[in-house]
Amino acid sequence: MSGGSAAEPPAPRPAGTHPGGFLPPTVVALGAVSFLTDFASEMIYPLLPVFLTTTLGAGAVTLGVVEGAAESTAALLKLVSGWLSDRARRRKPLVVGGYALAALVRPLIGLAQAAWQVLAVRVADRVGKGLRTSPRDALIGDVADPGSRGRAFGFHRAADHAGALVGPLVAFALLHWVGLGPRSVFLWAAVPGALSVLVVVVWVREPATRSERRTADDGTARGENESGAVTWALLRRSAGLMPRPFWAYLAFLFLFTLGNSADAFLLLRAVRLGVAPEVVPLLWSLLHLVKSLASTPGGMLSDRWGRRGPIVAGWLLYAGVYLGFGLARQSWQVWTLFGVYGLFFALTEGAERAFVADLVPTARRGAAFGWFYLAVGVGALPASVLFGAAWHALGPLAAFALGAGLALVAAAGLLTVVPGAPAAR
Repeated sequence: MSGGSAAEPPAPRPAGTHPGGFLPPTVVALGAVSFLTDFASEMIYPLLPVFLTTTLGAGAVTLGVVEGAAESTAALLKLVSGWLSDRARRRKPLVVGGYALAALVRPLIGLAQAAWQVLAVRVADRVGKGLRTSPRDALIGDVADPGSRGRAFGFHRAADHAGALVGPLVAFALLHWVGLGPRSVFLWAAVPGALSVLVVVVWVREPATRSERRTADDGTARGENESGAVTWALLRRSAGLMPRPFWAYLAFLFLFTLGNSADAFLLLRAVRLGVAPEVVPLLWSLLHLVKSLASTPGGMLSDRWGRRGPIVAGWLLYAGVYLGFGLARQSWQVWTLFGVYGLFFALTEGAERAFVADLVPTARRGAAFGWFYLAVGVGALPASVLFGAAWHALGPLAAFALGAGLALVAAAGLLTVVPGAPAAR
């Protein structure tokens, strides 16, 4: 690894990894798990705002509390779970537990009679996401050949987006063709959720090199490790062992995230420019279709050209798309912009995660993904507030220009400050 990274020297390839053209079976299995999980989740999520406000009589503030509490919970747990997976013998138990918890509680929204019950289910669902995400991504980094990590993460994101594409379409079919109500659709989401747990239990395998050793290189005492005590002091100590290029990367990622507002603003802009509300789900499906088709090739670009190039290109593309949304005047332009916006995700999602795996040693990879997701989560909280305030005070063009400007600064910083890590390690 170049650029002064403190990552470990090349080691023998772990059992279960595949060089060259084949992805490891565990990566394929985790892709199937994410497809089924997003299938189940997206059967529910697009219907949730209307269900809360119409069926349960909740207001916009309640909706904001529900989603804000859910996402904040997930962001914090991703850090803790990733760190725990480094200290434990195996990552898989946290992955299984996270998927199982979400699959169990998610359909219970169909039984909710009050908004607080939906809040409880959503928080439990996000607890599951927080438990599984960092260990899962660290596991992908463990089993994927270093020269094809971008492809592995890109494939996983493609499968995830494919589930997000199929889920709303199945929900639409159940509502409009079968004649089910929203509560029944929520309950039917239990089927793909249960299948996801089956796949992760049966087909996901860890490399033997991790299960045979216990990693305690974070400087903590063996007694603390065995007790399982999790304190912020230990997390800070673990953070101090991360290489400097990793923190520089997270700094510019955080800056970019401050300009990356919620996609709900893009949908609002689309409606304001003449896209009919009943057509918005198709616009949303277009975005996920492009993400799904392009994410694997986008990840492969980072294997060939290094991680920074595709990430910088994606951030520049994001800046252009945001300026386009600010300047757009006709609805057909929105459709084009949403399609191009999907390419931004394809260029960045796999490469960003592969860069994390490249920049840190294997023994600290879970914690690194935890810090990665925490940076994104913390940055996302004020991002939409800043964007909404700029829209309200100065208009949509100023808001979109703010997001574009932050993306340009972040791209310049990543390109000039953060050293690259060769993808072939």
